[in-house]
Amino acid sequence: MPKRAKELSAVAVSKLREPGRYSVGGVEGLQLRVTNAGSRLWIYRAVVNGKRRDIGLGYYEDVTLSQARDAAREKRRAVRLGLEVEIGQKTSVVSSVPVKSEHFFKDVALEFIESKKDEWRNEKHRAQWVSTLATYANPVIGAMDVRDIELSHVLEILRPIWATKTETATRLRGRIESVLGYAAVHEWRSKDNPAQWRGLLDKVLPEPTKIKKTQHHKAMPAEDVPGFMRSLNDVAGGAARALELLILTATRSGEIRGARWSEIDQQAAVWTIPAERMKAGVEHRVPLSKQALAVLVKIPRIEGSDLLFPGRSSEQPISEMTLTMLMRRQGLEYVPHGFRSTFRDWGGDNTEYPREILEAALAHTLGSRVEAAYRRKDALERRRPLMQDWADFVY
Repeated sequence: MPKRAKELSAVAVSKLREPGRYSVGGVEGLQLRVTNAGSRLWIYRAVVNGKRRDIGLGYYEDVTLSQARDAAREKRRAVRLGLEVEIGQKTSVVSSVPVKSEHFFKDVALEFIESKKDEWRNEKHRAQWVSTLATYANPVIGAMDVRDIELSHVLEILRPIWATKTETATRLRGRIESVLGYAAVHEWRSKDNPAQWRGLLDKVLPEPTKIKKTQHHKAMPAEDVPGFMRSLNDVAGGAARALELLILTATRSGEIRGARWSEIDQQAAVWTIPAERMKAGVEHRVPLSKQALAVLVKIPRIEGSDLLFPGRSSEQPISEMTLTMLMRRQGLEYVPHGFRSTFRDWGGDNTEYPREILEAALAHTLGSRVEAAYRRKDALERRRPLMQDWADFVY
């Protein structure tokens, strides 16, 4: 049974560290679960179809008390009104009240892309659409009904990359606008398009052609990574584990944040990232080092989510800014994506691994016929000792 508590302040909640369940007050059913390993998770307890279930709301370090209460209220409302509630990988209807038809952005996007296939000259163009939306848009709005998407959601997607990846951001904006326009034509949403440029986004974002070229953030020198990893080991929460895994696997932020338990075969020590979540639109298999497997053991599985790192809700991952802010709190100006450059520099300067193996580890598109052969053959087992050497270096 959870330890009873009146409505607690954020300061009082922060002191709850003994393993157990704590009712924190504010919303009936909202609890803070402290695992034996020291992880702290927000949980909303509800009765779904006659069974008491725990619905994960995210890690304590990534979700504030106020946000957890808001998320719990949303779940409680869904249960009360008989709306659909995500439990694990299944959708449960919790009463006989009719459920309004939903059109999730990720599904509408794929339907729109399919409708345009005869206009596009090659498969690469389609893959680019799928990849950019999966990488940048879906983590924020993929699981949202298109009728609920607002300007704030579009800005959450675009602002982090508007100045640093301007060309990608402008294409992404146009693609989101097209998908939402498609939804409006089918009467799945009635609001104005929040991704339109003229008269809306041009009032809050700088003109792309006038953005000054900015220097890329420096990547952390390889010799500094072991010390940083030791410091991460002392930090609790999903963001720290996500950053550890990002460094060990040399993957992109979006790939880590969207990682799912169903993609990982711990026995075979392989993480298979589906094509729709890869920048190049091609499935990528990542050999997992002993250290990466050890990090996975430290990550608790949250009931109601297949995500390794769920954010405010069990259906959406933590944001990219969560990882960036973790580094800022360490007094660093580096960004998570920079560790891919660090890995590449280390591999080129300190090892004898062929260039094509290093590039394959980063899931880069390869140019020559010889290099392309490594892509077709995957080179998984040739990459396995590389990733273990990298893990041995940083730990």
